[in-house]
Amino acid sequence: MNRPFYAFCRQLVRQILRAGWRLKVVGAERVPLAGPLIVACNHVSYFDPPALGAACPRPLSYMAKAELFSIPVLGPMIGALGAYPVDRSRGDVSAIKRSLDVLKTGTALGIFPEGTRNPTGEIVPQSGVALLAALSGAPVLPAYVAGSTNPRRLGQITVIFGEPLRFERVQKARREDLAKHTDEIMTRVFELRERL
Repeated sequence: MNRPFYAFCRQLVRQILRAGWRLKVVGAERVPLAGPLIVACNHVSYFDPPALGAACPRPLSYMAKAELFSIPVLGPMIGALGAYPVDRSRGDVSAIKRSLDVLKTGTALGIFPEGTRNPTGEIVPQSGVALLAALSGAPVLPAYVAGSTNPRRLGQITVIFGEPLRFERVQKARREDLAKHTDEIMTRVFELRERL
């Protein structure tokens, strides 16, 4: 991650979102400022990653669908911002390994457990966040982005952070445990919506 470039882009996006969408951030003080961290957030719009990154008080790396990296300008830019590709057509073991390596450096990962934009709420969340938490021991911070569903209307976008969750670190996670932890993570994410 090119940190000066990331800091510049975060500040630029923050100013744009404040001016155009009255960006509001709630609970930023709950974000651990050091050590490995997984930020798990809902996903309804292309605005969610930049909004979450602008709101978070520390840099975030993202797993992004591999197709984005072949787009001129966008691909190199998100790579410089710390994003790395994931092949969503299969269980991408290399992306999991890359995520664990990123967490080992004490970096924060921003992940959308639904795996893709989910404006209707019908997509079943994937267990990747729970798996990474179990294998790395990193805390999971629930986050919720509100108001990004139709950004053309220039309504207010709000990002709210919850309290970190901790799960037992294990060498091999059982499927039923991952399902239970995934449910808990998503419950905490959507509970944040009720606070708005």
